[in-house]
Amino acid sequence: MATAIRLSRGGSKKRPYYKIVVADSRSPRDGAFIERIGSYNPLLAKDDEKRIVLDVERAKHWVSVGAQPTDRVARFLDVLGVKERAARNNPNKAKPGEKATERAEERATKLAEAEEAQKAAEEAANAPAEPVVEEAPAEEAPAAEPAAEAPAEEQAEG
Repeated sequence: MATAIRLSRGGSKKRPYYKIVVADSRSPRDGAFIERIGSYNPLLAKDDEKRIVLDVERAKHWVSVGAQPTDRVARFLDVLGVKERAARNNPNKAKPGEKATERAEERATKLAEAEEAQKAAEEAANAPAEPVVEEAPAEEAPAAEPAAEAPAEEQAEG
C-alpha cells in the first residue's frame, strides 16, 4: 500500500482549512485517511504559530516508513526539520511566452515609429524657413488645377 502525507480540505467556501493526513494514495482527497497528524490554516498570518500545527514525531515515523509527502506538505516538513527538501530552480518561469514577446516587439516598433513622427513634427515646427518655402509652390499648384479642370468641364458640357 502506497501511503501519502497530504492535505485534506475542510472549511467552507472561500474559507479553506486543511488537515494534514496520512492516507492511501489511491483514496480521494477528502476521503478516508489512516491518521491525522496536523492542520494548516492558510488564512492566518505567515508568522502565526497556529498556521501550521504538526505532530513532528508522527510525521518522522511516517516518513521513515516510506510515506511520500506532497509538494506543499514537503515544504512544511522542511521548515519543521523533519525531512530535507531540495530547492527547485526554474529560471524560465519568469520569462514571458511567445505571444507576449511578439506583442512587446510590436509595441516597441509602434513606439519607435511614434517617436520618429514626433521628432519630424518637432523639426518642422522648429524650422520656420522651410514651411514658407513649401507654401509658395503649394499656392501655385491649386491655381494650376482649376485651369486644367475648366477645359474638362467644357468638354463634358459640349
